[in-house]
Amino acid sequence: MSDILNAFTDDDLLPEEDDLLQEDEEKHYEHFRLTIDRGQAPLRIDKFLSLRMEKASRSRIQNAARAGAILVNGISVKPNYKVKPSDEIVLVLPKPVQRYMLKPEPVPLELVYEDDDLMVVNKPAGLVVHPGCGNYTGTLVHGLLYHFEQLPQSQNPHGLENEENALRPGLVHRIDKNTSGLMVIAKTDYALTHLARQFFNHTVTRRYIALVWGDLPADTGTITGHIGRDRRFRQIMSVYPDGESGKHAVTHYRVLERLGYVTMVECRLETGRTHQIRVHFSHIGHPLFNDPEYGGNRIVKGTVYTKYRQFIDNCFALLPRQALHAQILGFTHPETAKPLLFEAPIPHDMQQVLDKWRRYMNALPSEE
Repeated sequence: MSDILNAFTDDDLLPEEDDLLQEDEEKHYEHFRLTIDRGQAPLRIDKFLSLRMEKASRSRIQNAARAGAILVNGISVKPNYKVKPSDEIVLVLPKPVQRYMLKPEPVPLELVYEDDDLMVVNKPAGLVVHPGCGNYTGTLVHGLLYHFEQLPQSQNPHGLENEENALRPGLVHRIDKNTSGLMVIAKTDYALTHLARQFFNHTVTRRYIALVWGDLPADTGTITGHIGRDRRFRQIMSVYPDGESGKHAVTHYRVLERLGYVTMVECRLETGRTHQIRVHFSHIGHPLFNDPEYGGNRIVKGTVYTKYRQFIDNCFALLPRQALHAQILGFTHPETAKPLLFEAPIPHDMQQVLDKWRRYMNALPSEE
C-alpha cells in the first residue's frame, strides 16, 4: 500500500488566542482520505485504520463507524466492513488540539439540558470556552471537568488518565468569548464523533440574534464572501469577495425589529467560519453594535448631538461586548436519533440595550 493519509487541516493559522477561532467549526475536525492499494488483502476497516492512524485506537475508529463518519466509496460502513483494493476511504474525526495542564475548577454552568450522552449549556458573555494564550484558568472546559468526573477527548478516549493529555473534553464547537448562547457538549466518545459529523455536514440548526448598526435595506438577505485572516491585522478576519483568499462563507439574515439607527436581526449560518457574523456584517457596512474588532464600538449611524453621544455611551456601558447571542441550537440526538431543539432567551445586557433603543425611538418627535 502507498500508505498515503492526507489530513485536510489549516497549516496557515496562528496559535489559538482566546476566542480567535471560536466560530470556524471545520477547524475542529480532521478530514482524512486514503485509497487502498491493489494488493491489499481483505481486512476489517477498524483494524486497517487503527494500524495506519497514529494515536487513533481501534475503539475510536469503531465509534466513528457507528456514527456514520467513515465512508467507503461515498457510503458509510460498519466496523466489520472489509477493505478491498481501490476502495476510497474518507474519515471525519474530532480534531486533536494543543495540550494544556487542566485541573477542574468550580466554574458556574447554566445547564439547559443534560442526559447520559450530552449536555447543552447557555454560555455567558465573557467566558472563554477553552484554554489558550492568556486564558489558562477559569474557562468553560475547566468547569466541565469539575462537573464531570470523565469526559471524552480527541486523543484520550478513555478519560483523564493523565492531566498532561487533557485537551478539550467534550467540545464539539465553540463560540466567541464575548458572544453568549447555546453550546452542546458530548459526554461519550460516540456522541462526540456523531455530533462532530453533524457540524461538519452543516446539518445542525443554529440561529443567532444580533444588533447591528444602521437600517438594513431589505427585510431578508444573504451575505456571501470568502473569509480569511486579515493580511495586516492577523488577530481579525476579512472578507475577500473575489475568493482569492479565505474560505467560502454564507450568512442568511432576517430583520426582527428596526430601531432607527440600529436593527435587530436573526442570523442563520450556512457555514461556520471564524467570526463569520461579525465580519460579514462589518463588510456590508453594518457592524455589530459595540464590536471593537470590527468597528462597532463607535457611532456608525446617528446624529452629531452631544445628547445622542451620551445615549450611545450609556448603551455601551450596559453592553460592554458585541451584541451577539446564539439563541437557537438544534441537532439529532446521537443515540435516540430524535431531533432536539433548544432556545436561550436574550441575555439581560442585550435586552437592556434593546429596551433603551425602543424608548429612544418612542421619544423622538413624530414626523406627522
